Amino acid sequence: MKRTKINLLLKLETTPGKVLVKGWVRTKRDSKKFSFMEINDGSCLKNIQVIANDDLENYPDIQTITTGTSVSVTGKLSASPGKGQKWEIQADQIEIINIAPESYPLQKKRHTDEFLRTIAHLRPRTNKYGAAFRLRSEMAFAIHKFYREKGFRYLTTPLITGSDCEGAGEMFRVTSLDPKMIEQQGKMDFKTDFFGRESSLTVSGQLSAEMFALALGDVYTFGPTFRAENSNTSRHAAEFWMLEPEMAFCDLKQNMDNAEELVKTLVRHAMDECPEDMALFSNFVDKSLPKRMDILLNTEFARVSYTQAIDILKHSKKTFDFKVDYGTDLQSEHERYLAEQYFKKPVFLTDYPKQIKPFYMRMNEDGKTVAAVDLLVPRIGELIGGSQREERLEVLEKRMKEMGLPMENYWWYLDSRKFGSVPHSGFGMGFERFLMMLTGISNIRDVIPFPRTPGSIDF
Repeated sequence: MKRTKINLLLKLETTPGKVLVKGWVRTKRDSKKFSFMEINDGSCLKNIQVIANDDLENYPDIQTITTGTSVSVTGKLSASPGKGQKWEIQADQIEIINIAPESYPLQKKRHTDEFLRTIAHLRPRTNKYGAAFRLRSEMAFAIHKFYREKGFRYLTTPLITGSDCEGAGEMFRVTSLDPKMIEQQGKMDFKTDFFGRESSLTVSGQLSAEMFALALGDVYTFGPTFRAENSNTSRHAAEFWMLEPEMAFCDLKQNMDNAEELVKTLVRHAMDECPEDMALFSNFVDKSLPKRMDILLNTEFARVSYTQAIDILKHSKKTFDFKVDYGTDLQSEHERYLAEQYFKKPVFLTDYPKQIKPFYMRMNEDGKTVAAVDLLVPRIGELIGGSQREERLEVLEKRMKEMGLPMENYWWYLDSRKFGSVPHSGFGMGFERFLMMLTGISNIRDVIPFPRTPGSIDF
């Protein structure tokens, strides 16, 4: 008999009769005459109740079933007299696939996030994390759907790179050199390395995406990126996913339009397609989520310059841990004040001083600022960072020289400004930060299946 997933069974209006489900026992109650079991197969938040009567041939074995045990159940799908459940299964046959021992760590109680991080291989079996990772899957699909419907082409950019997109230098080195030989020589001779020069894991696929935008028009890349920043904050991980669209013949305003439409579309998709999982986060993680989702969907995002933002912060009469000064990057507390307390909604900040932004951002006419944009959202701070790219070869070369970048490593990037250059723009959205905004989960480690952080590479 073909297995049916529980999410499909629960949507049925009439019973098909006999069904087969397979899953894991969440809870179980026994009596001499029958046993009640709640079975979950991961397809949805809800369990389905199974009733096993004592006339089943292996009823003594069924009574030994523990929480976490995997089972296969065949029986009639019947209307349930129980409150809050539409269907239940009157079991004809229960096969025990694997008995979970009493040491199974996920019992019927609430576990702390800190504890669950130590068993990241098991935490998807809990309601909260099952919902989080179903939502993550659905949001990845929604991203591809959004850009496909807009005529964008999906691009897979290299994970190994010879260039530093952000100029921060906090990159993981990739090498095939023998550590013993390096120790003997007292240095790393990259000329003898696999690629013949220093190479690293990428912090962004943007530079590669620009090349394809200048050929295919509108493209996006969506995949893992890496940063060797020794930070143990709730907002940083060493491996994380970035969505990076790149659009030819696009200015900064159109860039912001695309970003705002993207965020609204993804939130709407989550509300429409994942109502049960979203309700879990609203009820048990962050009760202010419904109000924030309403603001995201139904208000126009604010747009102000960096200069205006600095002025707002200086006149806020609020004491910040980090001083507010023109020419310095905003800290998370500044970003959250603007989004949560001043504008009370998402806000785009534009036109940052050139000295705090990367080389590829288009120089504004004032010669002091660049056409950069960050989207700040309540509770998270920066969600999106982007810019109009510098398409003028001579301006780009001057900027790179000012920043001391090895221009020979970027010869291919400069070529794109020689051969049919056009105005173009793009941005990067941290996928995990988006999921934190959507779920109310406050730590990035809890929206990544297996987080990579300093000193931690288990699982």
